[in-house]
Amino acid sequence: MSDWPDGWTDDDQPRDRDRYGRGSGSARPEGARVMPQVPRQPQPQPRAPRRGRSGYDSGYNEGQVYRGAGARRAAPPPQGPPQPPHDPYGPYGDGGHGAAPRRPRRSLRRRIGLTALGLVVVLLVTSIATYFWADGQLRREVDLASVEDRPEPGRGTNYLIVGSDSREGLTEEEQQELRTGSTEGKRTDTIMLLHVGENGNTMVSLPRDSWVTIPEFTGSVSGDRIPAQQQKLNAAYSIEGAELLVRTVEYNTGLRIDHYAEIGFGGFASVVDALGGVEMCFDEPVQDRNSGADFEAGCQRLNGAESLAFNRQRYQEAEGDLGRTQNQQEFLGTLADQAASPSTLLNPFRLVPTMNASLDALIVDEDMSLWDLRAMFWAMRGAERMNMPVADPGYQTPAGSAVLWDEAQYEQLMTQLRNDEEVTVGR
Repeated sequence: MSDWPDGWTDDDQPRDRDRYGRGSGSARPEGARVMPQVPRQPQPQPRAPRRGRSGYDSGYNEGQVYRGAGARRAAPPPQGPPQPPHDPYGPYGDGGHGAAPRRPRRSLRRRIGLTALGLVVVLLVTSIATYFWADGQLRREVDLASVEDRPEPGRGTNYLIVGSDSREGLTEEEQQELRTGSTEGKRTDTIMLLHVGENGNTMVSLPRDSWVTIPEFTGSVSGDRIPAQQQKLNAAYSIEGAELLVRTVEYNTGLRIDHYAEIGFGGFASVVDALGGVEMCFDEPVQDRNSGADFEAGCQRLNGAESLAFNRQRYQEAEGDLGRTQNQQEFLGTLADQAASPSTLLNPFRLVPTMNASLDALIVDEDMSLWDLRAMFWAMRGAERMNMPVADPGYQTPAGSAVLWDEAQYEQLMTQLRNDEEVTVGR
């Protein structure tokens, strides 16, 4: 008989183990306790899956992996918060037709915002580039630093605006069309002093035949010393150009000229044509054979040649040259209004030609920027317009008939402009 429990055999006898339970391969010591070995239970064999029509076990769905009868079940997927019932016609539904869902409105707003931002950046870069390009095209040909014995700067900004009879760039046919003649040399046709300050802007016309003192001056070309002399204001420009004219105006008015701007006959007509003409209204017909002005009473749009004829005519005016300066002030104010209007600034087909014509026609001082030029035109729009106070418009001189200023009134006017006070003279 076997000494082992029922169901055990000699083959089931446990091997010797050391005190740590690991087999030692040595004989069992005497008196050692023998642990009975539990016989292994037979493992059940997995049954073959039953095949259905699809070839898979009918107990699971297609696409699942069969793991056998003893396989561990996979954990169910985590359950989230309850979802609302599907609405195929909701804000992002496809209507049940299988179409791709529309993008959310937030994405559309973002695209619109980015597009608008891009346009703003493009406009900003274009504006800055245009500004620096135009600023570089200015004809800075007048050196105010060469003007001698200049007055101390006052309050506000003073511009000297000059219209010359220069025929620069005009052909013989254009001279005939504009009725400029072919006179050699350069003279001033218009001289205006524009003061821009906190107490308003004032535009004062200085008659070109004003009887003034032309002070001593060293010519920039010849280097010769020009002696002081009594002459008409126009003579200063004819003798030594813009620098001596600025010196003469500063000497006789006591105002420091901050910026200088000059335009000739041809450039003036080109600017008006580029702008599409200037609309003027006349209370009575205007006719002048010398300038070619011939306009009916009422409102009408003048082209470049007609505008030049209107600004040059004076023989019809009761006050002669003084009446002409008033017409010139009115025209320049109207021209500035139209140049600064939205119909010009927002229309590139009008703005670009006007800008090109102005840059080609204007001669400015070396320190004037495009921003200063814009400020000058802007100030001309609503400036108070007046002539220099005159005591005698037919003052007889060795150089012929001239205009004599009213000394007391013009000194008071210049003091008010120098101190940037409210102008009361002439009102």
